[in-house]
Amino acid sequence: MSINDSLDNTSPNSKLDVDSTLPKPEGLFDRLIQFSIKNAIWVMLFIVAWIGVGIYGYQKLPIDAVPDITNTQVQINTQATGFTSLEVEQRITYPIENAMAGLPKLEQTRSISRYGLSQVTIIFKDGTDIYWARQQINQRLQEAQAELPESIAPTMSPVSTGLGEIYQWVIKAEPNAKKPDGTPYTAMDLREIQDWIVRPQLQRVAGVAEVNSIGGFNKTYVVTPDLNRLQQLQIPLSDLQTALTENNENRGAGFIETNGQQLTVRVPGTLNSVEDIQNVTVSNKNGYPIRVADVAIVSIGHDLRTGGATYNGEETVLGIAMMMMGENSRTVAKAVDAKVKEVQQSLPKGIVIETVYDRTDLVERAIATVQKNLIEGAILVIVILFLFLGNFRAALIVACVIPLSMLFTLAGMAEQQISANLMSLGALDFGIIVDGAVVIVENCIRRLAEAQHAKGRLLNRSERFKEVFLAAKQARRPLIFGQLIILVVYLPIFALSGVEAKLFHPMAMTVVLALVGAIILSVTFVPAAVALFVNGEVKETESRWMLWLKQKYEALLNIAYEFKMFVVTIALCILFITGVLATQIGSEFAPQLSEGDFAVQQMRSPSTGLEQSLRMQENTEKLLLKEFPEIKAIFARTGTAEVATDVMPPNISDAVLLLKPRDQWKNPKETLDELRQRMIAFLATLPGNNSEFSQPIELRFNELISGVRSDVGVKIFGDDMEVLNQQANLIAQKIQAISGATAVNVEQTSGLPLLNVEVNKAAAAQYGLSVKAIQDLVATSVGGQNVGQILQGDRRFDFVIRLDDAQRTPEHLATLPIQIPNGGLIQLQDVAKVENILGINQVSREDGKRRVIVTANVEGRDLGSFVTELQSTLSKQEMPSGYWLDYGGQFENLTSAKARMQLVVPLALITIFILLMAVFHNVKESLLVFTGVPFALCGGLIALWLRDIPLSMSAGIGFIALSGVAVLNGLVMLTFIKELRQQFDVVQATWQGAILRLRPVLMTACVASLGFIPMALATGTGAEVQRPLATVVIGGIVSSTLLTLLILPVIYRWMNERKEKLDLLKP
Repeated sequence: MSINDSLDNTSPNSKLDVDSTLPKPEGLFDRLIQFSIKNAIWVMLFIVAWIGVGIYGYQKLPIDAVPDITNTQVQINTQATGFTSLEVEQRITYPIENAMAGLPKLEQTRSISRYGLSQVTIIFKDGTDIYWARQQINQRLQEAQAELPESIAPTMSPVSTGLGEIYQWVIKAEPNAKKPDGTPYTAMDLREIQDWIVRPQLQRVAGVAEVNSIGGFNKTYVVTPDLNRLQQLQIPLSDLQTALTENNENRGAGFIETNGQQLTVRVPGTLNSVEDIQNVTVSNKNGYPIRVADVAIVSIGHDLRTGGATYNGEETVLGIAMMMMGENSRTVAKAVDAKVKEVQQSLPKGIVIETVYDRTDLVERAIATVQKNLIEGAILVIVILFLFLGNFRAALIVACVIPLSMLFTLAGMAEQQISANLMSLGALDFGIIVDGAVVIVENCIRRLAEAQHAKGRLLNRSERFKEVFLAAKQARRPLIFGQLIILVVYLPIFALSGVEAKLFHPMAMTVVLALVGAIILSVTFVPAAVALFVNGEVKETESRWMLWLKQKYEALLNIAYEFKMFVVTIALCILFITGVLATQIGSEFAPQLSEGDFAVQQMRSPSTGLEQSLRMQENTEKLLLKEFPEIKAIFARTGTAEVATDVMPPNISDAVLLLKPRDQWKNPKETLDELRQRMIAFLATLPGNNSEFSQPIELRFNELISGVRSDVGVKIFGDDMEVLNQQANLIAQKIQAISGATAVNVEQTSGLPLLNVEVNKAAAAQYGLSVKAIQDLVATSVGGQNVGQILQGDRRFDFVIRLDDAQRTPEHLATLPIQIPNGGLIQLQDVAKVENILGINQVSREDGKRRVIVTANVEGRDLGSFVTELQSTLSKQEMPSGYWLDYGGQFENLTSAKARMQLVVPLALITIFILLMAVFHNVKESLLVFTGVPFALCGGLIALWLRDIPLSMSAGIGFIALSGVAVLNGLVMLTFIKELRQQFDVVQATWQGAILRLRPVLMTACVASLGFIPMALATGTGAEVQRPLATVVIGGIVSSTLLTLLILPVIYRWMNERKEKLDLLKP
């Protein structure tokens, strides 16, 4: 109480004064408004607290570039060295797939079987807890283990998602760096540093699921047997194996107690160096021990690697940090970055870690775009408010609602674990948010000025409070309903599921939060602030241009009423024309977010070996760097990394081209698309390479979600690989004939050269040899036989028996000596046929059936129409019995989103209508206001068509937002007209109401549309995602404002005049 007194310097009973003059409140909101006006100071304190909570929420807010849309999936990777793809499929993939059938909440299984590798991807229904899913799979894997070949252990991929690869670095030695012994660093040393110094430290960073390495060589101890020497001494190869396995182990042997002491007994026996291995005794001949050194060469070599990495045209060691599912990429990437700087200190002199890809960059760029749009929007809104209201304080009060509701939203988002990203902040329009406040403040200012004018003096405090209360009360009902309508319209978005849900739920959530914040503010803060701060003389001197506008508007209304039939007909024609237009606009699922970097997949023929592939990749990188100064750096992975999250054969390279900032380009005006086209043309001139362009994140998403790395994939299912391939090639030809199809590829399933050793069982049996003995011998000589590990502290290195590279040739293989049980020797070709054949490169399966996929990207036309044409073309194609087609890729999301929207949008419209009925209790009037919706949609469609933007989910969300805004203006105008009807006749009430509402209607329209202008014109990272939405809203608001201002008053007057005439005619 005392606070108020000291402020007012009026008599102590001023409080009673206020009470007695304020009218009786009706309903909850009236009480709220009244309470806020009386206790204005407390409301201000409450706002300060609100700001505090908002800032606290903002600090906890996760920030990302795009929402994570990966489905809940678990990958089971199995490495089976030496198995060809058909064996992998039969003996590993099939048993695992079978074991997974019938898992609860299972959506789909997919698998790829390749040489030495099986990957089964199991996709669960959305919302399944990933850890529960992994537990289920683990149980099934235990059961399947019995059916798998021995020594083969399936592992589950780390708990990460398509957005997981947040940070990548390369390890390199400076040109003159030397090891302690004076020799330069080799690829093997770098890999050892990566695996044993860098990786263990980075794996401890919070939020990192896995650290993956690719490139360089794994250090391995290799024993190369001299087959001729073993032959002379008549020592079978298996003896060498046994000797090495049995001489490499430490044993603890209990303890002995003596004199009260306890002595632990230990029998060490591990091999720790090359010398140790050389000195192992293999056997005794005539009393002479024969050591390993006598029959073999021991050296430090490297493994047969399955993958490599290149950086700017040189081989390198690449490290990748994978982020845990559900973590926030910006925080984790920053933490990894900080740790990398720390690790750098502990590396040998001359070795550097260079970061090649850091997700933070993209996130910062995307957030900068959003910030710029929001801030520019807010500034435009404030300028307009000032122009229209002509009262600086009032404009400021409305403008305050923007940051306040924003803080409320951020706090809510932090609470709901919604990350701030392009999608979630993309639909925030401050215009729509301040709508409510604008109407209330405008009404307050108008009434205060009128009251002053009537009394011819300044109002005292209680009169001022009373006017503010009445003004707020008058505008309150249509307002709360209007805001409710906008809220309701966003609710259907929550009915979406799948990928759409992950993209658009956060968007709807933030808008709903912002609106709730704005509603609270408009009944508490706004009236309180107006009552407190708008004192002194309120100049309702409507600026000259406002008066001029009102005169012109009245004249226009009169003309429109004269030709009312004509006006209504034109309106209907416009509706019809846009209806036709709608069929002409293309559709896509979601506009592509441009990440500002390219991902290029280079494919070579399936017979290309890893080393050859790496040389070709290095060459391509050097040429690209020379030809395109726009490229900052190129790094690429070829083949499969150790943790096979991304199964690639050695003939494919995945490269990422990082681009310099625009201003450093040769021609800064060039678009990314033009640059890409130039690169595609350049790469097409290089022999032996096929390239596909995409973007780093997008590539992973497409692949993880649908198993297809492109926009459209046609899947052909069946049993026989040959038939599948024939059909695939026929289909590919048909797709190429459709306009807009680019990069049409058939999955490479065949063409892998095999060296086949066909054992002649009869001949082998004569010599007393089993097939297994021959298989073992060939496997040891070629692939190497693992005989344990060599431990050095924490580091572990493989230990293998393998022939040296000179002997690992097709010619030598045929003459491989085999010992027979009776002591004689024969060659492999005596019992087996060694020949070159072409085998199967990879087998893909989906839901337990083999499939081959034909992929295509779509350029120069929208996805929707392309797929329709494709499906009608392919439906005419005859398939052999037992074979069928299915479609996958980006557009699957489009179709499911379309189906959902067809259900959701009508629901939203019906709800709006029900709310209108609740306000007016009159079908005609509700319908009249409801006509705003189709007109708003018209404007939105025309705007899209003019800017040549296809319909997408983003645009759809724009339409949803529009239908709310469109109704709001009509609602406010009609309520005012109906209020005036109590004093005047129809004509005067309608015209007066319309003219009175001209300013607020124009104001809300300008505010809402201008708030989106920065977004519609933005060009930063991620602007593509926001552009359609903003375009739709601006177009729609313009058209629905015209409707509200012209057609609504005309039709209302016409309806009611006829009614009055009919009433007069009745006796």
